[in-house]
Amino acid sequence: MVVIRLSRSGAKKRPFYHVVVADQRYPRGGRYIEKVGFYNPVAAGQDVKLQIEVDRVNHWVSQGAQASDRVNSLIKKLQKEQAA
Repeated sequence: MVVIRLSRSGAKKRPFYHVVVADQRYPRGGRYIEKVGFYNPVAAGQDVKLQIEVDRVNHWVSQGAQASDRVNSLIKKLQKEQAA
């Protein structure tokens, strides 16, 4: 099954996550099909904290991919920020 999930990178104690479309069988930090955004939980100042290509996520969901719980909450948060 194809899933949309977070892939962790970054240094120790400084996490950085890529939002990726991957096969469920691949490991968390392993191979992926497409990178559709990023999430930087420790962003400060002018740094961008969250960026997701929602149209690509919608494309993959229409093809049968399932987003993880955390990715779903990030998408809702992004849409809330854009609406305000």
